[in-house]
Amino acid sequence: MVSVQIRYDPFDASILNDPYPTYRLLRDAAPVYRAEESHTWVLSRHADVQAAALDHGTYSSVDGIFPTPPGSDFIGSFLPMMIVMDPPRHDQLRALVSRAFTPRRAAGLQGAITQMAAELFERLDEGSGSADFVTDFAAILPAAVIADLLGVPATDRDQFRLWSSQLVQVDVNHGQTTDALTAAAAIYAYFTDFLADRRKNPREDLMSALANATVDGIGLTDEEVLGFCALLLVAGYETTTNLLGNSAVVLAQHRQTRRRLAADRTLLGPAVEELLRYDSPAQGLSRTLTRDVTLHDTTMRQGEKVLLLFGSANRDERAFPDPDVFDIERTSEHQVAFGRGIHFCLGAALARMEARIALDA
Repeated sequence: MVSVQIRYDPFDASILNDPYPTYRLLRDAAPVYRAEESHTWVLSRHADVQAAALDHGTYSSVDGIFPTPPGSDFIGSFLPMMIVMDPPRHDQLRALVSRAFTPRRAAGLQGAITQMAAELFERLDEGSGSADFVTDFAAILPAAVIADLLGVPATDRDQFRLWSSQLVQVDVNHGQTTDALTAAAAIYAYFTDFLADRRKNPREDLMSALANATVDGIGLTDEEVLGFCALLLVAGYETTTNLLGNSAVVLAQHRQTRRRLAADRTLLGPAVEELLRYDSPAQGLSRTLTRDVTLHDTTMRQGEKVLLLFGSANRDERAFPDPDVFDIERTSEHQVAFGRGIHFCLGAALARMEARIALDA
């Protein structure tokens, strides 16, 4: 099946600009595809992607989940994050972090996020000439929310946003990682001092909660807290920025749906779910096989990388009728934009809330 003449390279910009036609070819003709340029297998059907995400024993996260070109070790420069761990340590860390990063804490940010979004839209309206929605809104709001969540002082937030932007605007395809590595070093230095202060002088913020969270009397080490902060930035910031940016583009292309949302705010929740399905903010994440797996008459070997294409899974006609149609009335709860299983996105509720508030602003 993999002999079908289809070319897919997860780092080819010409494909990434509009990957969905290629995804359909993969699903139909090569559901288990070998991307030779990046030395990885690619799964594109919803059932296969979901099954792999749920089977952490076979599809391991330990050797990294962020797709990077061969020879790149950019992600390896970060402190250990629980998203690149397997049980039992993953479960221990997630239990600790969950004590601090609670749904109640995230929900408590609703008023602050609403105010931030209103202020950003006001600046857009007051600006002269055209504005860049991604630069002037989508890239600012998530960084501001993360800063507020962690308890970063207002005087440091402009610098924090700059570091966040530099950290995720990295082109690993062309080896352009210097600014991101510099930003990562600066963030770690900042948070090291910040964490030390919160251990001594706790406040009502996430950093203090992380510093003092315990399960059975055992807490998080400094490296583990800093690793979670890195995860918030690398995964949470970029994913939410992409979600907000994608939403603006999709709704600009579907003006009748925009008018419906303006007239009926009860549709905001379903609209966010459909936006997550229609144009996934994270197109795919990698796993490493712990054993040989045969799927669709193709054998993938132990130790090989496998890319789970969430973006393709969410456009699979086997799971969603008329998948290329943006329909806010469809049932989209089995979309996999935030993953599945033990690595389901811890910040999914917060990202959804930010998107609903942005659509409602």
